[in-house]
Amino acid sequence: MAASPAQRRRWEREQARLRASVLEEDTEPWQKEPQFAGLRRVGGVDLSYSKGDESRACASLVVLSYPDLQVLYQDCRMVPVTAPYVAGFLAFREVPVLVEAVQRLQQEEPQLQPQVLLVDGNGLLHPREFGIACHLGVLTDLPCIGVAKNLLHVDGLVRDELHKEQVRSLQRSGEAFPLTGTSGKVLGMVLRSHSNSSRPLYVSVGHRVSLGTAVSLVRACCRFRIPEPIRQADIRSREYLRRQPCAPVEGLQAVPAGPQSKKEAESED
Repeated sequence: MAASPAQRRRWEREQARLRASVLEEDTEPWQKEPQFAGLRRVGGVDLSYSKGDESRACASLVVLSYPDLQVLYQDCRMVPVTAPYVAGFLAFREVPVLVEAVQRLQQEEPQLQPQVLLVDGNGLLHPREFGIACHLGVLTDLPCIGVAKNLLHVDGLVRDELHKEQVRSLQRSGEAFPLTGTSGKVLGMVLRSHSNSSRPLYVSVGHRVSLGTAVSLVRACCRFRIPEPIRQADIRSREYLRRQPCAPVEGLQAVPAGPQSKKEAESED
């Protein structure tokens, strides 16, 4: 699959149109409370692709309790992937099936709707300030936070020696520094999320959340380096693929809870 120049231009126009709807501030009462009192449910999403077949993937949505981070809900489903992967346009490949997963939850278990979604990818830290976390947030109208594992090189931000030295200066869990582009805008924060890992996370606003709240919540959700909602969504989607290697692209099946292994994949847009 490949995207034509005309398709890319259409995607760029769609991103620009939706970008105008992004809210970069806290909109929910729980966001303004000490220790996020009132926050009860945190969601995470992930897509895991079939080995050797990128036309199919397992879309996973999980909802965890907060602050104890226990899984309350999980939805794993094989889905067709019809759009090609193009850097800067990951949302057009993945967001449609994630929106469908959120809508199923809202219809079938509305009491378990997450109050915020953590997304494996970027939000405002994006060439057009509209990464997958922004896209999903605007289309679902839910607060969303982008959590990437690698630095996306935009607005003059690069993983050079200065950046590496700043990362090394993060000695304790919770320490962070801002990602300020050559434009002068702070596009995200570099966060040391756990004391046992020196590899940082790149946190950015998706929708209906401030950057400070986003960083604090991501840190509060980390039992390991990766925040638990994203980690559980990834674990369960990969476990589904292992147990159902020939699963059809239609039909919902839950993944039984049980011992899981940890994976840290490369982040995209």
